[in-house]
Amino acid sequence: MRTLDETLDALSQELRLVEAELAKSDVASDLTRLRDLSRRHKELSDVNTAWRDLRRAREDVTTAQEMLTDSEGGERESWREEMSAAQERVNALEETLEELLLPHDPNEGRNVILEIRGAEGGEEANLFAGDLAQMYRRYAALRGWKVDVIEERESGQGGLDEAIYLIKGDDAWSRLTFEAGVHRVQRVPVTEAKGRVHTSSATVSVLPEAEELDVEINPNDLKIDVYRSSGPGGQSVNTTDSAVRVTHLPSGIVVSMQDEKSQIQNRSKALIVLRSRLLKAAQDTQANELGDLKRAQLGGGGRSEKIRTYNFKENRVTDHRINLTNYSLDAVLAGNLDPYVDALLADRRARQLAQSDGS
Repeated sequence: MRTLDETLDALSQELRLVEAELAKSDVASDLTRLRDLSRRHKELSDVNTAWRDLRRAREDVTTAQEMLTDSEGGERESWREEMSAAQERVNALEETLEELLLPHDPNEGRNVILEIRGAEGGEEANLFAGDLAQMYRRYAALRGWKVDVIEERESGQGGLDEAIYLIKGDDAWSRLTFEAGVHRVQRVPVTEAKGRVHTSSATVSVLPEAEELDVEINPNDLKIDVYRSSGPGGQSVNTTDSAVRVTHLPSGIVVSMQDEKSQIQNRSKALIVLRSRLLKAAQDTQANELGDLKRAQLGGGGRSEKIRTYNFKENRVTDHRINLTNYSLDAVLAGNLDPYVDALLADRRARQLAQSDGS
């Protein structure tokens, strides 16, 4: 088995090879190869920078040790402090490198297709889906991400039957991937006349945005239907057949889009979503076998399958995966999701490191 130093030396050599490949004239014309090499270069550069800093820190420890041996009096204490500080840098950099060497998520750095739908609870579920949509848009604003609306379909009382957003940001995938699943709400809904607390749920699906290079769609594999857009309650909101339903015949995946007044725009948006669902399906063997792209993320959408609970009466938010509870519901709905996301990231890193140590 390689030592840490041997692994890092090998990765430094790989970085030089990747840089040599990127310098070749034919790479610029091969977009897939250019993209893959650029992503690998970024990963290796981060590792190489930390490895260089670690070697320097180790040299500082050695130098301080030698000076400590040769010094006397007050100078000796000064070198002892220098050696201690250098050793702390060594320890911190070794931990950083252990994390950098953990398996990388293949979707790291991608934009995100975020889908939100009301699940159990009737109109209250749709109202909660609307609250979640606002929460994620506020979170995106706080993180400096750009949000493009692909679809927002209102329900009868101002909630959302469905919302689909394209969220653009370098760390959008790494921070939003934990949001996939069933979100449960406990509150007195506006639809409740007697003031009783109801429990409802909404589902959130998080998909990596697929580039055309990732997924090639054969036009002959598509069945495209057009129809008139409808609003809350089913009433027609357009006099032309601008809504589009795209069926990918080999997989059976269906995407409907009616947010735009133009049939061409709706078709373009539908293909963005379809491409991302196909990419996720290709990455997820279990979902492929089930024939349901988001089954692994969403289960059946039932309240008992929740990943997080939002209790309005107690101003409480609980993430059930890591048993984290904060009494800051107002802040969370205002977009302050980082305490939960940071804790989930830390939990994943800890489990990966434990698995790495045990292997």
